[in-house]
Amino acid sequence: MRISARFLSFCRRYSSSPPLPTLHSREKRMARLDIVAENGNAEPPRSALIFLGTGCSSAVPNAFCLIRPSDPPCRVCSQSLSIPPEKNPNYRCNTSLLIDYCENEAEHKYILIDVGKTFREQVLRWFTLHKIPQVDSIILTHEHADAVLGLDDVRVVQPFSPTNDIDPTPIYLTQHSMESLTAKFPYLVQRKLKPGQEIRRVAQFDWKIIEHDCKKTFVASGLEIIPLPVMHGEDYVCLGFLFGKNFKVAYISDVSRFLPATENYISKDSGQQLDLLILDTLYKKGSHNTHFCFPQTLDAVKRLCPKRAFLIGMTHEFDHHNDNEFLMEWSKREGIPVQLAHDGLRVPVDL
Repeated sequence: MRISARFLSFCRRYSSSPPLPTLHSREKRMARLDIVAENGNAEPPRSALIFLGTGCSSAVPNAFCLIRPSDPPCRVCSQSLSIPPEKNPNYRCNTSLLIDYCENEAEHKYILIDVGKTFREQVLRWFTLHKIPQVDSIILTHEHADAVLGLDDVRVVQPFSPTNDIDPTPIYLTQHSMESLTAKFPYLVQRKLKPGQEIRRVAQFDWKIIEHDCKKTFVASGLEIIPLPVMHGEDYVCLGFLFGKNFKVAYISDVSRFLPATENYISKDSGQQLDLLILDTLYKKGSHNTHFCFPQTLDAVKRLCPKRAFLIGMTHEFDHHNDNEFLMEWSKREGIPVQLAHDGLRVPVDL
């Protein structure tokens, strides 16, 4: 009871304070100005990157912090009790990026990278806010739970059909991921009904196999994508992705070590400087066997030397405002603008 009393006292004290200011508007304005300036364009970009999720597999807040609070309670997780998620940059769903790709003025295509456990929540919060009407194609980095367990919910962004008579959404994944998903979601993979089997409305996919090879590009909804194989633990190869002709973006959400060929492919020293790097960072201190942590992430940013970087995949150890203040000083010192991304952040780009 002693801990519970302290926890309730903390919550009352926190809820009586004004909410922390969010960086939504400021970050969006700065991102827009910086990227337009880098591209040298007078007209605003037509395409955009929307961060649907920037948290780790267990997401933030960590439920354990709320059901068995520490003394004192976790400051970052406790914010979720008094600040609405849409106003709380420390509320983080599973990592996921939506590419709003507009090749011309007439048509937008929406390319989704990863469909994790929190996908339905991301649709309700960010598809509605940014007026995203559908998903045109899906790309999977790997087949772990935080990247694929929302696949069943893709039906909510597909046209309704009780007989599944709709155009399936193309989904790009490795052979290993395909084999894993066949076991996890057999009803999403099977092509034909067995004799006597009932029709059940489920998400419809057109499964397309891609390779762990920077030289084996593929095209999703008109956008050329280059796979970037990285180690996600020493027993597992995961994919990042490189895309954009006018503005080069690398998205690497799950990495513990860069393969030499991949690092060379996206580093400034090789003449392939990125306009934007989106990179994994799990914990504030130390190291982890399957993910970069803050020290390794910043070392990688310095080695690759992109023009700008956003960090994703954070646990509750990261406080958005405080750590972005640290990164502001780091960025001035190193000459590379770096900041923590947050769920719902929209960054205009000219892909």
